[in-house]
Amino acid sequence: MPGPRVGLFVTCLVDFFRPTVGFAAVKLLEDAGCKVEVPAQACCGQPAFNSGDRADARAIAEQVIEAFSIFDYVVVPSGSCTGMLKVHYPQLFQGDPNWAPRANAFAAKCFELVSFLVDVLGVTSSKARFEGEVTYHDACSGLRELGIKAQPRALLATVPGLRLKEMPDAEICCGFGGTFCVKYPEISNAIVAKKAANIQTTEAHVLLAGDLGCLMNMAGKLAREGSSVEVRHVAEVLAGMADEPAIAAPRTKHGVTHS
Repeated sequence: MPGPRVGLFVTCLVDFFRPTVGFAAVKLLEDAGCKVEVPAQACCGQPAFNSGDRADARAIAEQVIEAFSIFDYVVVPSGSCTGMLKVHYPQLFQGDPNWAPRANAFAAKCFELVSFLVDVLGVTSSKARFEGEVTYHDACSGLRELGIKAQPRALLATVPGLRLKEMPDAEICCGFGGTFCVKYPEISNAIVAKKAANIQTTEAHVLLAGDLGCLMNMAGKLAREGSSVEVRHVAEVLAGMADEPAIAAPRTKHGVTHS
């Protein structure tokens, strides 16, 4: 019996800054028996939504719902983008007799990558091997909107050679928050400084998470502090693709990042 037909929502950050995460997602899904396709796509609309621009967010959402209408599932290697599709799309169309049913049906088939592997497909182990100590950051949207915490740890526990060292306050925000880090740079920097200190206390060599925005924010802070900690998306480790160069924050006119 053929596996489910999955539409991979790549996300803007993965597309522009870390395509390896997309390739890792495809490998994990195909290894689990899925037929994976990547339809033409753009942003999920989260920046517009978070900035109060409901009209543009809704226009974007209509395009996304239409593009992924043919798939059994929509899978996303990002907790924040999944939260937008699964939680906030139904809010955008609430009360609309034409679009609300479509948005609700679409939301029901949207899943974050690791959650989909564990909770929907029943994947219980990873075929990868990784030698070293890692620590894990629980990104806000994945944890609080989608309940993602045990799933990545369950799969990481099956990777031979990998040793997970939990950091203090792993569930506390890293200070990224999408447009938050642009609007409130001083507050964002204070938050990520505490996160970087907690990461360093573990003495782990690698930092993992499931949201690229958080990872780039933390990578920037760690780099500016001279840390040798490597930063990677959890999918890269689970897919056995951790030999790629570590994640780095994008450069801006002010330096590596704002903070």
